[in-house]
Amino acid sequence: MKKVRKLEDYVISIPDFPKPGIVFRDVTSILKDPEGLKLSIHELMHLLEGTEFDVIVGAESRGFLFGMPIAYNKNKGFVPIRKKGKLPRETVSKEYALEYGTAAIEIHKEDIRPGQRVVFVDDLLATGGTARAAIDLIEELGGVVVKALFVMELEGLHGRDQLKGYDVASALKYPGK
Repeated sequence: MKKVRKLEDYVISIPDFPKPGIVFRDVTSILKDPEGLKLSIHELMHLLEGTEFDVIVGAESRGFLFGMPIAYNKNKGFVPIRKKGKLPRETVSKEYALEYGTAAIEIHKEDIRPGQRVVFVDDLLATGGTARAAIDLIEELGGVVVKALFVMELEGLHGRDQLKGYDVASALKYPGK
């Protein structure tokens, strides 16, 4: 009899990467296994039950990998948020803080309509900087973020603090950093 595995069984944890004291949770180990990938999408779709929405927005690049199958399964459109300079049409952009410096993301200006109900998807909620910037972009265009959905959450980095007032859900939660 085959043992039933849970989503966390597919995550490879690498101690002391990228620096001592950090445990890196590798989401690519979920993606490489057909059952892990299937289970991750199933878990995320379960977290969306009862949520009324119009479109999925995913952050580059792993938000694409998890957001696209959800959009497909729910018969919804998918809108990418990319690193600055990667989108060909008129965009709006947002700069946000990283541990050492800043980064910027952008979205096509016409891809979100006023009043459109949006689910934001990404692989990881850590400090919340990327998610906060993405939500700000969506709202700047008039979208209404009805849920922020993550595969993994590192609770020790307090990313939820950046997302107060939003419905936030994560398939996996780790207490550390």
